[in-house]
Amino acid sequence: MPKYVIERDIPGAGKLGAADLQSISAKSCGVLRELGPTIQWVESYVTDDKIYCVYIAPNEELVREHARQGGFPANKVSEVKTVIDPTTAE
Repeated sequence: MPKYVIERDIPGAGKLGAADLQSISAKSCGVLRELGPTIQWVESYVTDDKIYCVYIAPNEELVREHARQGGFPANKVSEVKTVIDPTTAE
């Protein structure tokens, strides 16, 4: 199944407290339960003004529907074509 990286513009994201991040995570998980088992949240990375999320889903439309229902921005959705790491150099 395809993997996607979602770029979410959220000014001040890096200053969000634990309670805010817990609330955002709970909202996301609730929407995922409603959408069914074909979409999965893998992890997210919080930076100063963005959150980058990794999802597994059958298509980009389902990723965008999750964002719409959750009230999250999905400024850019990119399908991962290949994963590389240091062992790729060997």
